[in-house]
Amino acid sequence: MATILVVDDELGIRALLSEILSDEGHSVELAENAAQARAIRERVRPDLVLLDIWMPDVDGITLLKEWGASSLLTMPVIMMSGHGTIDTAVEATKVGAIAFLEKPITLQKLLRAVEQALAKPAARAAGANHHNALAPARVEIGLAIEGAVSGVAPMLPPVPLVLGPQPEQLFELDRPLREARDAFEKSYFEFHLAKENGSMTRVAEKTGLERTHLYRKLKQLGVDLSRNKRGAGGN
Repeated sequence: MATILVVDDELGIRALLSEILSDEGHSVELAENAAQARAIRERVRPDLVLLDIWMPDVDGITLLKEWGASSLLTMPVIMMSGHGTIDTAVEATKVGAIAFLEKPITLQKLLRAVEQALAKPAARAAGANHHNALAPARVEIGLAIEGAVSGVAPMLPPVPLVLGPQPEQLFELDRPLREARDAFEKSYFEFHLAKENGSMTRVAEKTGLERTHLYRKLKQLGVDLSRNKRGAGGN
């Protein structure tokens, strides 16, 4: 899988994108500013960069131009912004970005943009001439995973459950309906995550949920996804 550098000054967004991309089997590097991005780009030579436009030190467009002028734009770059305009998107693609994602970012369109970017071999050699015709596309982004960008999941009361891929669970029924329902749903999803070795794609298929809804539900229930991460070779 690919090595992806995520550059964003917001901790919650870095954490969210890292979680999603790691679950897809990618190796993820994180930078909160241009200085860190330069150092990581030199050290690991990423296959793809997700670059925020508005950052406090050096903005993403300036960094993109810098990489292009220095022949360092040897990887595809997807720009991200919560305050972008059509002019901003056009400028970004003119100086070397192959796509523009508008925040808040949905899971489905993020993964589609990443897949398309990594599938373009020409984009990897764009650095020598950042005005080449890469057929950049503006990717429209709609509703985000609710609450995810804050990095804070709702706290639920402790639930005495038998964890792991058990076919049956014991539940404490002498409690409010909402708590009992949350306990069941958490156990249900933990069972399927363990059974499918942490593959969100297969769990979504098994449970009949769209992946964005599934991520939102797991965060709401406080399910620990790190315990069920699949190996790099999984689907």
